[in-house]
Amino acid sequence: MSASNKKRTTANNSGGGQGKPGKSNLPLILVGGGIVLVLLAAVFVYNSSRSPKSDVLLEVSGAPSLKVDKDRVDFGDVKVDTPVSVSFEIANVGDQPLRFSQPPTVEVVEGC
Repeated sequence: MSASNKKRTTANNSGGGQGKPGKSNLPLILVGGGIVLVLLAAVFVYNSSRSPKSDVLLEVSGAPSLKVDKDRVDFGDVKVDTPVSVSFEIANVGDQPLRFSQPPTVEVVEGC
């Protein structure tokens, strides 16, 4: 009878990992979790590159529009060879991308 018990025990152990449940599913769970994380990261990158966040209030819909914070700068009387500087804040207040066909330039007017 001991020989038949050994056969049954051997037959029951050859059931494909039924003795320790959960260990055979661990690699599958890790791979699935990794795929989910990669997909979430891809969605996050896609959404962040698609709609950049800015503090500018949209004023024009359907087209780009450039808004400059200063129309005119007056330095008063400036001696020759005296460096002066000014900074401008520019923003696209439209809902479409703003593209320049040529490098932007600033016109300097003397006098008045």
